[in-house]
Amino acid sequence: SRESAFVHAISSAGVVFAITRACSQGELKSCSCDPNKKGSAKDSKGHFDWGGCSDNIDYGVKFARAFVDAKERKGKDARALMNLHNNRAGRKAVKRFLKQECKCHGVSGSCTLRTCWLAMADFRKTGDYLWKKYNGAIQVVMNQDGTGFTVANKRFKKPTKNDLVYFESSPDYCIRDRDVGSLGTAGRVCNQTSRGMDSCEVMCCGRGYDTSRVSRMTKCECKFHWCCAVRCQDCLEVVDIHTCKAPKSAGWISRT
Repeated sequence: SRESAFVHAISSAGVVFAITRACSQGELKSCSCDPNKKGSAKDSKGHFDWGGCSDNIDYGVKFARAFVDAKERKGKDARALMNLHNNRAGRKAVKRFLKQECKCHGVSGSCTLRTCWLAMADFRKTGDYLWKKYNGAIQVVMNQDGTGFTVANKRFKKPTKNDLVYFESSPDYCIRDRDVGSLGTAGRVCNQTSRGMDSCEVMCCGRGYDTSRVSRMTKCECKFHWCCAVRCQDCLEVVDIHTCKAPKSAGWISRT
């Protein structure tokens, strides 16, 4: 499903990010900073010298490809091809946000000399990017010779290497179904004022929600004391908690 496509992509991206960061921080003996970023180079702002520690993203990608793809390469079925595609999309997503950072050297901060290095962006950017790809994931089917796939609906574009792909439609996550691993949304806390995925309207799948008033202790009136501590008071807060109602149909009961 498109959910498994996202899981494979974000997991693969996470391995790339973690390994690359570990290389830059000197935590691994097998790698270090990018050895290719040496000497002088030129960009739109002029000449600069490579310095600092450029993230060795190529090593991270190479490691993730060997480690994450190992299981999938043993199979030749549709699931293996789909997972390999989504794993690669995850790796490419991290590399997409590799950016050049520079520091100026000179009198009064003038840029008579620039030192630059390549650094990965915060992983949140990769996650947000893959979340958008999840929403736009493309359903595919195996081609006739079984070596690849094509779009299930001819009206949609052919997926690129950056797109997420899936074969099966997602199950109904509103209802609890152990066969597909869905816990349902009954009892889930929802946001009454939200209009997003966490809203009570969406989360509860139109079944409505229950509201209960609860008391809880929170930290309040926090003040900074020199030096160096933050002291807070304990305050009693009364809030409304909204939870999704359970389905009333007998079909739900029989599936659990």
